[in-house]
Formats: sequence, C-alpha cells, structure tokens
Amino acid sequence: MTPAAAPAHPHILLVEDDEVIREATRMALERYGFPVTTAADGLEGLEAFHAVRPDLLLLDVMLPLLDGVGLCRRIREESQLPILMMSARTDPVDVVSGLEAGADDYVVKPFESAVLVARIRTVLRRVRVVPAEPALPEEPVDPAIPVAASAVAVPTAAVPADAPSSALRSFDGMQVDTDSMEVRVDGHLVPLTPTELRLLLEFTAAPGIVLERSTLLERVWDYDWGADTRVVDVHVQRLRAKIGSGRIETVRGFGYKLRRPA
Repeated sequence: MTPAAAPAHPHILLVEDDEVIREATRMALERYGFPVTTAADGLEGLEAFHAVRPDLLLLDVMLPLLDGVGLCRRIREESQLPILMMSARTDPVDVVSGLEAGADDYVVKPFESAVLVARIRTVLRRVRVVPAEPALPEEPVDPAIPVAASAVAVPTAAVPADAPSSALRSFDGMQVDTDSMEVRVDGHLVPLTPTELRLLLEFTAAPGIVLERSTLLERVWDYDWGADTRVVDVHVQRLRAKIGSGRIETVRGFGYKLRRPA
C-alpha cells in the first residue's frame, strides 16, 4: 500500500488487480494532487478501507478473492463514502450490478486520466469542497469536460436555535430536514448516500413536477454532457427501496416525479 499524503486533499483508495493499470492510475491521480492508497484484490481493499478511511473508493468490478460488487456491498453496510467503479465491460448487467450494490457512478476502461479526474471531482463535490487543481502541461484537460472549481455539494445556512424551521419538508410520513440533512420515514432515520440525498432534495423541492433524466443528471451528477441515464434509473430504484416505493412515480417517456401529499 502507498502511504497517505496531506489530509487537505481527498484521499482515494484504488482497488485494481492489474498491476500496470493500478500503478498508471495511481501515478496519474497523484499528479493531480490526490493522495492514493492502493490494493490488489477485494479483501486487501476491505482491509485498506478500515485502515485508512479514504474519502473516495475507486474500484474495479472484476477483482480476485472478493469482486468489486461484493466489496461495494460490504463497504455500503458501514459507510456512505463516494464509490466510483471501473470496468472494461460495458454489459448493462455489469453496470447495473455495480450501481445496485451502492456505487455512485462508473467509468469504462480504458479512460483518459483527465476524464477519470473529472468524474472523481463531480462525485466528491456532492459531499465536500474539492480543491481546484490546474491541469498538468503534459496532460491538458479537455475544456469540454467540467473539471470543476471548488463547490459545496449542499450548502446550508446557519439559523438561530429558537427560530422556526423553514427547512423541514413533509410528505405523508416522510420528513426531509435540509438543515441537518436528515431524512425520516414514519419517525425512523433513513441513511442515504450523498447522491441519494441530493436526488431526494431535487424531488422534494418540486413535488408533483416531472423531472427528466437529463435534468437529474445535470443537477445531481453535475453532468452537462451525454451520460448513461441508467445511473439515474438505478439510483431512483435504490431511493424508492429506502423511502417507500410509492413515493416516486415513473412518468414513461419523460422521467420521474415525487407524489404530492394527498
């Protein structure tokens, strides 16, 4: 495993069994300022996760001992950290399996390092400030790819402790507090990943309004270029499983909407 670097930068755990790809990816990420810890198989990756507590997990789907989907599920049992999966296979079953296991997004190998960094930054922006690193001269970033300036995923405003809450959104037994970023269903706290939470915030901000998949990709995933809408579909399925399947309706040919309270 490579040693951790400065904590000011998001720390990435890279789990990849191919030594050439693993080292090339590690060096590319470190050139962009990310400290990286590496692991060569799923079990080593699980140990490294517990040892270093990274800010983001970047893992291959096909891993020995414990595959990427299994590792993703194991980590999701105890953490909501961002997870980005890598795969050389574009089979929809592989993609959907990774997303259903809890991954926030995926990238298909082979990929340009600038593209990978752009995807990492968009995932990290949902949960924390990401330092804006300039592109290296030898690897200029394509201007069409939004390798984002620093931003806070979900800004909150400080309010007096005795002030009435205007940040509480209630929908037939579901409450979304946009100050504490907590979601409760029938009084029970529901743990959501940062991506699931941002998706739910979009729905609760416009109950009854149909949100197209492309709109959700732009607002939640920060993708203003073509992307795979299966990412949206799978995350909506995961969100339904947590808050109740009847709360989010599918509008065929358009997108999704949150059911208005009766």
